[in-house]
Amino acid sequence: MILLRHTVCGTLRGARNLSTRASAILSSLDIPAGAAELPGVYDGQWSGSGDVLESVCPTTGEVLARVRSATPHEVHEALGKSKEAYLHLRTVPAPKRGELLRQIREALSAKRDVLGALVSLEMGKIKTEGIGEVQEFVDICDYAVGLSRMMNGRVVASERPGHTILEVPNPIGVVGVLTAFNFPVAVYGWNFSLSVAAGNANVWKPSPSTPLCSIAVTKIIARVLEKNGLPGAVSTLITGGKDVGEAIVASQDVPLVSFTGSEAVGRVVGKAVQSRFGKSILELGGNNASIVMPDADMPLAVPAVFFGAIGTAGQRCTSTRRLYLHRAIAPKFLDALQKLYATISVGDPLVDGTLLGPLHTHAAVGIYSDAMDRLRQSGAEILTGGRKYDHASLSQGNFVQPTISVPKTTDPADMIWSTETFAPILNVGLFDELEQAIEWNNAVPQGLSSSLWTRDIRNVGKWIGPEGSDAGIVNVNVGTSGAEIGAAFGGNKSTGWGRESGGDAWKQYVRWSACTVNFSDAAPLAQGVDFST
Repeated sequence: MILLRHTVCGTLRGARNLSTRASAILSSLDIPAGAAELPGVYDGQWSGSGDVLESVCPTTGEVLARVRSATPHEVHEALGKSKEAYLHLRTVPAPKRGELLRQIREALSAKRDVLGALVSLEMGKIKTEGIGEVQEFVDICDYAVGLSRMMNGRVVASERPGHTILEVPNPIGVVGVLTAFNFPVAVYGWNFSLSVAAGNANVWKPSPSTPLCSIAVTKIIARVLEKNGLPGAVSTLITGGKDVGEAIVASQDVPLVSFTGSEAVGRVVGKAVQSRFGKSILELGGNNASIVMPDADMPLAVPAVFFGAIGTAGQRCTSTRRLYLHRAIAPKFLDALQKLYATISVGDPLVDGTLLGPLHTHAAVGIYSDAMDRLRQSGAEILTGGRKYDHASLSQGNFVQPTISVPKTTDPADMIWSTETFAPILNVGLFDELEQAIEWNNAVPQGLSSSLWTRDIRNVGKWIGPEGSDAGIVNVNVGTSGAEIGAAFGGNKSTGWGRESGGDAWKQYVRWSACTVNFSDAAPLAQGVDFST
């Protein structure tokens, strides 16, 4: 279900030599640098005796660590401990759970920069984005602290005298959180913070290619739990591959599964969870479009599209992959955009000033190359980019050139437009009327993020209304990428309909009960039914 990036069978012995930079980052996060193996399971105790996962730096190809994943027995044991932890946590008053989250927030904030550096080292995103990702976890903890005093139900008027109806939220149980490589810290934060505020225990199954980020975060959380006398399994970590993901998804002891990943795997997860009448939150593919009208503010729109297409090397769910330009301004816009592309600083993501880091894996480079082959074979015009970097200084990493392409067709059913490619490839189409651009925006299977650039309030009204974008995120004069935590995050259609982070997302992490209370001396039936003898 979750593909294993590198699995090494057998026992590995002996310490390893790490680069000075990697050793410094790991040591600052209490991860033994150069250890032969690291335990990848935490349920109050650290363990792991399954297959070995290799964490590989996408910038240099250096093996950062080898992590022992969970055996089937260890998965079973960890799930059991998580259930026990839930039985304890549900009795803790919600504001006290909020205080726990406040302490976790402080602990994360104290390690923000070095944890952000680990994100850059292991995942590959640039330094400011790595730190920003950790800041997202800090911010959602802040949000959940306040939420812990506001997770309210409702009082509903009853038609019967002397009766009242309450809608009451209660903890749901154990929440399984299966996260992807591209946000190895923040996505768990979105789920964990709301889930703990609601009174649930959590089981984290991270991407097999970013185990170090999950170990570092778990160590930080575990210390706070221990200090407060709470079970470590409130935040269980189970590293592993497909088998671990399948076990969590299939478990009757995990009533809610939050999955972030591909549409193909999300379809499998959704069916599996539904087959046992569980709940799922699915955050799947994004194939996001920006639409630029003739009256758009160019100095705002061009840099926003630039960041949306190139940020995280095009590996965000919200990355801008489709650009629809009004024919009247297309030459001017593309000229300005190409000039920005020409200035991009590519290289080590931990170096200040770098704007483009590597793709996460060598396999991702292959996906990029295949997409470029399809574009060339279809006759697309490649305005810039289109190949792997051949600089000697980048030869050990997964570096590819950001690409702007103008396909021959604008048919949204064509694979070029309908398929998400997780790489910095921006396809451009020209339109004459806003209605045409909206139709193209909505015609693809995915529906995560979208953006319209205009100063005309009539365009804004159409865009955000029933005739507008059908995505979960519908922005105006803001790019497709870089959402804040205060609003619910998620998409529609094949993106999965899930919602995380702010807004009403917390309501998915509780079970709801309608409670009718009779405080009278009579027992009338609803709807005037008379069943007297």
